[in-house]
Amino acid sequence: PVRQPPPPVSQPPPLLISESLRLYRLPMAVELKLPLLAVTIATAALALTIGTPAFVSRSQPGALATQSVSGQSDQFDYETRYFQQKVDHFGFAEDATFNQRYLMADKYWNHNGGPILFYTGNEGDITWFCNNTGFMWEISKELEAMLVFAEHRYYGESMPFGDKSFSNLKNLNYFTSEQALADFAVLIQHLKQTIHGAQTSPVIAIGGSYGGMLAAWFRMKYPNIVVGALAASAPIWLFENLTACGDFNTIVTNDFLKSGKGCSESIRNSWDAINKLSSTVEGLNFLSHALHLCSPLQASDVASFKSWLSDTWVNLAMVDYPYAADFLQPLPAWPIKVVCSFLKDPSLPAKSLMQNIFQALNVYFNYTGNAQCLNISQTATSNLDDQGWYYQTCTEMVMPSCSDGVKDMFEPVPWNLQQYSDNCKKDWGLRPRPDWITTVYGGKRISSHSNIVFSNGGLDPWASGGVTKSISDTLIAIIIPEGAHHLDLRSRNDKDPISVQKARALEVEYIKKWIQEARNYSMPE
Repeated sequence: PVRQPPPPVSQPPPLLISESLRLYRLPMAVELKLPLLAVTIATAALALTIGTPAFVSRSQPGALATQSVSGQSDQFDYETRYFQQKVDHFGFAEDATFNQRYLMADKYWNHNGGPILFYTGNEGDITWFCNNTGFMWEISKELEAMLVFAEHRYYGESMPFGDKSFSNLKNLNYFTSEQALADFAVLIQHLKQTIHGAQTSPVIAIGGSYGGMLAAWFRMKYPNIVVGALAASAPIWLFENLTACGDFNTIVTNDFLKSGKGCSESIRNSWDAINKLSSTVEGLNFLSHALHLCSPLQASDVASFKSWLSDTWVNLAMVDYPYAADFLQPLPAWPIKVVCSFLKDPSLPAKSLMQNIFQALNVYFNYTGNAQCLNISQTATSNLDDQGWYYQTCTEMVMPSCSDGVKDMFEPVPWNLQQYSDNCKKDWGLRPRPDWITTVYGGKRISSHSNIVFSNGGLDPWASGGVTKSISDTLIAIIIPEGAHHLDLRSRNDKDPISVQKARALEVEYIKKWIQEARNYSMPE
C-alpha cells in the first residue's frame, strides 16, 4: 500500500470561492501576482460502466444530435485534422501507425508565438468534449490562443487497428493512459514544427474528468511540452487507499439530502421495495409496467436493474447544474431538486414508493417527453464510450467504490478487489493492476511538480478523489461549493453562481501567469 506523505511544513490555507472572496497574494517571479487559494469545483465526467461484452467489432459513433459534426456552428468553428501516430511509443518491435483525430481553431491566435490551449481528450468522441468546453472558446480571444482538441486513442475515430481495435488482447495492449499522453506530446511537437509561428508557443493542457486527470499527468510527465495544466474535476487520488471508498457515494447522498426532505430516504428505502417486489412474478410484472421499462424485468435482471438506478442517481449528482443543460441527458435547472419533488414520503408502501421512483426517473430519462420507455442498458449519452472505459477500469483505472446504506442512500456493497478482478478476467481475459496508477503518477507524492490548477465542485462526487487543498504556491486547489461536474469548463451562463464566475477568472489569471513565465524564461532554440 502507498503511504501518504507527511504534510508540507507550510501548507497554503484552503479557501472557498464565495461572494466574500478574500485574496491572499504571494510574491511571484513575474510581474503578474496571483491569489493563492483552494477554490472548490466539481470533477470528472467519468462514464460509469456496467459489464459490457468484451471483444466485439466497433462501429464509429454517429453524428451529434445537437451540434454540427463538421464544427461549422455559430458558436464553435473548428477544422478536423488527422495525425499519423505510432501505435507503440515505448517499444521498437511494433512499427504500425494510425490516424489520431484532432480539432483545431485558430481564429484569434497570434501567429507570432501565441499560446496553444490543448484539450487532453478523454473517454469518448472528441467533438462532444469540444462542444461542451465553452470555457476554452470564450478565453481564446483574450489570450490570442490557438485551440486544439486531441482525441484519445481507442475512442471516437482514433482507432489504432480500425474495426479490429477491440477484437483481441494483442490489439488492446496499447490502450493505456501512458500511450495517450505520449500521443499528445508527439502531436504538440508536430504542430510546433509544422505551423509557422508556433515554434515558441507556450502550451497549456486543459481537461475535465478523466481528461482533467490526463491534463495533470501530462504536466507532471512532460513539463518540457506543456507549461501548465488546468485539471477540472480530476480524481487523481481515487486509487488504492488514497481515498475512503465510500466518500464518493456520501457526496451523492448529500446532494439529494440537501435538495428535498425525504428524498434520499426514499431512495434508500427503494432498495428493500425492489427486493420485495422482485421476489415474485407478479412483483416483477408490476415493476416492468410501473417504471415503463422497454423490456420485461426478469429475476436475473434485478442486479443490473439496481445498478442502472444507482448510476442514474450518480449521474444526476454529476450534472446538477444551475441551468437547463444537455450533457449526459437533456435536464432542467437543478435537476436533483426536480427529482426530489417526487420523493417526499419515504414511508410509502413498496408499490407507491416505486411509482414515485418512476416519476423521479422520468425527469432524467424523459425530460423532453420523447421517450416511449426506459432502457436499463443506458444511463448517459452515446458519445461516452462504455466499452472503452470498461476496459480501462479493468487495467489501470481501478477506483475503489463502496456503500454502507447508512452514511449513504445506496444498498450496502463492500469493496471487493478479488471479485472485481474476477469480473475483469471473465469479461476481458485479464486482471487489473490496482497499484499501477499510483506507481507511475506518484499518488499523493506530487509536491515536486508545479503549475497545475485542480478545480473541484462541492456537488460533484468525483471531488472525493480530487486535490481539494493547495499543495504549494504552484499546485493550486480551487473549490466551487455550488459546482457540479467540471462546471467551470462549460460556457458562461446567466445563472452561473458567483463562485464559478470567480473560479474561471482565477483560472485565467494562472494561465496568463504560466504563459508569461514561459516567455520570460524560454531559451532560444
